[in-house]
Amino acid sequence: METQKNNRRDFIKKASMAGLMAITIPEIVSASLAAKGVKKYQLEKGNVILFQGDSITDAGRNKEESNYNVARALGTGYAMLASAQLLEKNPGMDLKIYNRGISGNKVPQLADRWDKDCLGLKPDILSIMIGVNDYWHRLNNNYAGNVKSYKDEFTALLERTKKELPDARLIIGEPYAVTGIKAVDDKWFPEFNGYQKAALEVADAFGAIFVPFQRVFDEAQKRAPGVYWTYDGVHPSVAGAQLLARAWLAALR
Repeated sequence: METQKNNRRDFIKKASMAGLMAITIPEIVSASLAAKGVKKYQLEKGNVILFQGDSITDAGRNKEESNYNVARALGTGYAMLASAQLLEKNPGMDLKIYNRGISGNKVPQLADRWDKDCLGLKPDILSIMIGVNDYWHRLNNNYAGNVKSYKDEFTALLERTKKELPDARLIIGEPYAVTGIKAVDDKWFPEFNGYQKAALEVADAFGAIFVPFQRVFDEAQKRAPGVYWTYDGVHPSVAGAQLLARAWLAALR
């Protein structure tokens, strides 16, 4: 009986320590912003918010539906989850939220459709998460780009954006990958880290909020294995999509 009590005390102690060691998503994002001296964005009445990126953002959205604040147009991923919370909490602010992520996109594909899928929507807050395919497609021998072209093309895209939309506030989501799950193996690193570093440097150059998604997933794996959060190392599970949404929302006041 005494042994059972000791085991229970040890379990509670370890669980408590794990809870103390865990860092919350808002803390991760806030610490990242504080380190760069970047302030969170304040929503304003009538703001247009645009999510851009690849399949992680796309999340199966209906591309025949172009309206804002429509569930099927927002997909089933983090963009929809974040939008649902923003709209529920701010019913009187007349927010207009769009998702224009497209599966398989790299920075050059964003540039090709930017006039229609970004500049034409005139977003007040523009969120971009791009970079996974810019690296992943190199591994498949389907793309000849490298980390330099990724950074250069991303920079050119944002220069073009700020020229047309000088007041647009930018959110750059860090490209992330969870190792040891299907698509992501040791070949990804350390080269993929260069793309993450480039994304951070681009965000810094434009005074954008940088959301450290890699750290978010690294911390999440202290609570559950990586396969719980992403089914192939890149595309999030339902739980992983909620992680992304919570981290993204932490960039706003």
